[in-house]
Amino acid sequence: MAAAAGGKRGKAPRGAAGRRRLRAAVRAGPGARRGCPGGVSPVPGAEGRLRAAAGRPVDEEVSSDSEPESPSLGRRRREAAEEEVDETPQEKKLRLAKLYLEQLRQYEEERAEEEEEEETQPVDLIGTRLKEDVLEQKGRLQRLVAKDVQPPDPASIRVLRGHQLPVTCLVISPDDRFIFSASKDGSLIKWEVESGKRLCVVPGGKKGTEEQHMGHASHILCMAISSDGKYLATGDRNKLIMIWDTVTCKRLHIFTGHRDAVSGLSFRKGTHQLYSASHDRCVKVWNVAENAYVETLFGHQDVVTGLDSLSRECCVTAGGRDGTVRLWKIPEESQLVFYGHQGSIDCIQLINEEHMVSGADDGSVALWGLTKKKPLALARQAHGMQDAQGLQQPYWISAVAALRNSDLLATGSHSASVKLWKCGEGFRKLEPLWDIPLVGFVNSLKFSAAGDFLVAGIGQEHRLGRWWRVKEAKNSICIIPLKGRAAAPRPEAPDSS
Repeated sequence: MAAAAGGKRGKAPRGAAGRRRLRAAVRAGPGARRGCPGGVSPVPGAEGRLRAAAGRPVDEEVSSDSEPESPSLGRRRREAAEEEVDETPQEKKLRLAKLYLEQLRQYEEERAEEEEEEETQPVDLIGTRLKEDVLEQKGRLQRLVAKDVQPPDPASIRVLRGHQLPVTCLVISPDDRFIFSASKDGSLIKWEVESGKRLCVVPGGKKGTEEQHMGHASHILCMAISSDGKYLATGDRNKLIMIWDTVTCKRLHIFTGHRDAVSGLSFRKGTHQLYSASHDRCVKVWNVAENAYVETLFGHQDVVTGLDSLSRECCVTAGGRDGTVRLWKIPEESQLVFYGHQGSIDCIQLINEEHMVSGADDGSVALWGLTKKKPLALARQAHGMQDAQGLQQPYWISAVAALRNSDLLATGSHSASVKLWKCGEGFRKLEPLWDIPLVGFVNSLKFSAAGDFLVAGIGQEHRLGRWWRVKEAKNSICIIPLKGRAAAPRPEAPDSS
């Protein structure tokens, strides 16, 4: 029995043992040596105050917990104790939300002053902006800006030349200050928008020299930039994805894993998660910050020709001649399949979280809602017809672009013009606006974030092949100013991650 009783005492509850150890520590701790009564139980904040008192001279009198303290001394002690406590996730979210609201208030007040809208109160402006944020997250935001866009003056178009072979892809930095472009010659160029100067050139190399040579050694087909402007990703015909520092243009990493040409890249907005599409018919997910492969998604029956994503953990892809557009839901490991084009679907871009636009070599441009498997609107022969070897066929749609969360679109072909389009209310109608004369294959189109200019990547050949050659075209970057500012820049919500 004694042994059993001893065993039971050995298994005393952890709470009781903890209290005994705590009482012993208090009796033997700094408070005991400074005259604190050994039997006094610890009170909230006592440990922090003892630490704060440890740095005082030995002969300084320290009051016990039972003695009254002056307000200033108590405040200093509380501040010292609070410094020991880390910020909780809830407090961080609250602080970031207050910071964002303050930025919005200042921004909207500045806009109101510029536009002389003194009768509008800042609170109302903030409320309107917050409503827009909610609509944007739900994918229902559609700013009606197309009606304000004027026909661009051809003489105002700036042409930047630097690539030897056709330009295949380009991106604009989030702050609209820089353009990154790539070409079939394997070169990568960073441009300054304001001056048109080449800030950095990474030339293409010979096949098999990727490890020794900094750049690509084959056609670069696609590129993407992270929403914070930190990383640039480029993909080529040699199955490689290269990650670059956007400031220095230094290569940071090479991702391998695709078994054919990499044809589409996109960063998930607000993260460093990268989606890639390939002619090997699959989509891969990567973590660029960790230089890590995440997973592979299968489903397309033909080469994947384009890819795009926004804030949600999903991406959309164009499936070439399998005739499908697909929405990949990454967490659920599921996909939605959309049908509507008759030919090879060569380009795709999201307009907002719930709508997208795509173009195909049957000459059609389609508007989609992610809840409908058929197009909401379809423009056939969007760029007209061409006479190819005695046969009449539509001009292929080689590039599409959308000004995010608006009703303004742009499409490109080799029909000697870029077309601007207006989406009808609810994205159920597609109306042509203006033609912008540009000779050559329009292989890439991008709107600036502010909507005040459109950039086109021009080449003598299609980015994916050599079916035709427009000899009079110049391999170049064209910056097209858009009169009637399409959208105002806005502060981004702070990242709480």
